[in-house]
Amino acid sequence: MSDNPQRIRILCVDDHPIVRQGIAGLLAAEPDMALVADAANGREAIQQFRAHRPDVTLMDLQMPEMGGLDAIGAIRGEFPDARIIVLTTYAGDSQALRALRAGARGYLLKNALHKELLDTIRAVHAGRKALASEVSFELAEHATDDALTPAELRVLRLIAQGDANKEIARSLTLSEETVKGQVRNILSKLGAKDRTHAAMIGLKRGIIEL
Repeated sequence: MSDNPQRIRILCVDDHPIVRQGIAGLLAAEPDMALVADAANGREAIQQFRAHRPDVTLMDLQMPEMGGLDAIGAIRGEFPDARIIVLTTYAGDSQALRALRAGARGYLLKNALHKELLDTIRAVHAGRKALASEVSFELAEHATDDALTPAELRVLRLIAQGDANKEIARSLTLSEETVKGQVRNILSKLGAKDRTHAAMIGLKRGIIEL
């Protein structure tokens, strides 16, 4: 891992060695970039960030021990100027929104073209924000949606687990009528045809996770 003050110094965080190797190979061919460290989970990411103070960090979201969102929050809490790009397989707009709120400056899908990744690293290093076009579209499409309340989120999670209204009412110590009202609200807010559709939308957009 070379280090040269003229280069953009990069930390790569991903729990899949093959992804880290692929990115290392890609960066090695760029004269203006240097991979200075890598990490396999959020905890390691924080340690490596402290040790190397990279210019740009590439951060996966779904990782064991500590995920990317928590790591972004921790790193930005300690180093407010940290420039972090989320690199994920997941286009859910709620995930993107949470990552951006946590302080990420870019959000790219792992299937992005190599050129897109390199352009995003340069843009974020120069102080700009960068989002994958699919994610920008999802964010724009749902920007004016009514957000689900915490109570509705709890109900949606149980719907996604296959619970019927009666079971949900029992689990949350609510009346069945209250649950039915919340289900109606959820369907309306998500534009869903039925409970199964609502669960699918919730999972696809990253509003809930199983």
